[in-house]
Amino acid sequence: MNDLKTLRQLIKMMVDNDLTEIDLEGEGEKVKLKRGGVGAPTVSYTPPAPAAAPAPAPAAAGTDAPAEAADSGLPTIDSPMVGSFYTASSPDAEAFVKVGDRVSPDTVVCIVEAMKVFNEIKAEVSGTISEVLVSSGDAVEFGQPLFKVKP
Repeated sequence: MNDLKTLRQLIKMMVDNDLTEIDLEGEGEKVKLKRGGVGAPTVSYTPPAPAAAPAPAPAAAGTDAPAEAADSGLPTIDSPMVGSFYTASSPDAEAFVKVGDRVSPDTVVCIVEAMKVFNEIKAEVSGTISEVLVSSGDAVEFGQPLFKVKP
């Protein structure tokens, strides 16, 4: 199902029929297509699970595990789509937000580019940015945490 021709046909069907979301699952694969307010569909693909996955390595003694545990319960601002993450509107522009900045639900925190469309992402929460989890230019997935926010 992950061939580009099929995905393009599904996106065209969404646009032609003014659908906002398609969720398909079968044979261990899952595809979710979702159109945002700007009209550009987003794609989330979950490949079949591998037969066996190695267990994660235990944390080394003396690491920052307690500090991580304290931050682990913080709300996050997540990517609403698959695309490329950018902290600013252009390479020489200042970042929309940085650690320590206060945000409100309507604060633009970054841009995610999908299919040549630059989508402004709003915080949708109030608080203070405590951590930026992604580097500018990195690819992001649907639902991937981008920022941690202290309420």
